[in-house]
Amino acid sequence: MTHRIAATSLLLLAVNAALPSHAAGISAIRSETVRFAKGATTAQIRGSIKGDAGVDYRVDARAGQMLTVAMKTSNESAYFNINPPGSQMSMFVGSTTGTDATVMLPTDGTYVVRVYLMRNASRRNEMASYTLTVGVTGRALPPLPAAQDALIPGTKFHASGEVRCLPPFETKAQRCDAFVIRRGVDGTATVEVRGPNALRRRILFVAGVPVASDATEPLTHAREGDRTVVNLGTDERYEIPDPLVQGG
Repeated sequence: MTHRIAATSLLLLAVNAALPSHAAGISAIRSETVRFAKGATTAQIRGSIKGDAGVDYRVDARAGQMLTVAMKTSNESAYFNINPPGSQMSMFVGSTTGTDATVMLPTDGTYVVRVYLMRNASRRNEMASYTLTVGVTGRALPPLPAAQDALIPGTKFHASGEVRCLPPFETKAQRCDAFVIRRGVDGTATVEVRGPNALRRRILFVAGVPVASDATEPLTHAREGDRTVVNLGTDERYEIPDPLVQGG
């Protein structure tokens, strides 16, 4: 099987750079693992934060599942973000979106629910008590075994290539490295695009159609020849060739 696939590409989209969203008032973070009782799909967590302290709740989940988080708090300046595995760029930002989240997960790994106070409240050393309800539901989409689709040696990926991309913080299209974990023979896969500023953008395809990403911005897509053009808001763009997703 070919592990290196060159993407044929084309269109230049000149837009403003996308900005990551971070919890503004955090300088000290403690970490806890969310554990579900046997047979349960949700867990309720009670806690409190004060000043510039925050809490990371680590949740193990798989591609294709739904992560839900709901927060009730005593302080209207308390929020949570959701960060995808291995990334500080949030895929959900509570201060702009609210205190209820439902997101489809594009890849396997440990997601982080980060609870924090906004900078104005943290500077006043305010306190917030809160209750988080965290749930992981739905059918996971496991990777194809190596016996069915060979892996790149020493990695979890089935293939790699280059794609035309417009990453966040950039104003000109360029070429980015891309890797794929295939999860079916029908074009179900996770594509991971790597770019400047340590970017790792994960996009989930189901039956050849992109359905979720780890970006905050909404996903739209269009077909152009033998590739799918994925737009994340107006400032991010990735052109994913069919052979990378489907193999062959």
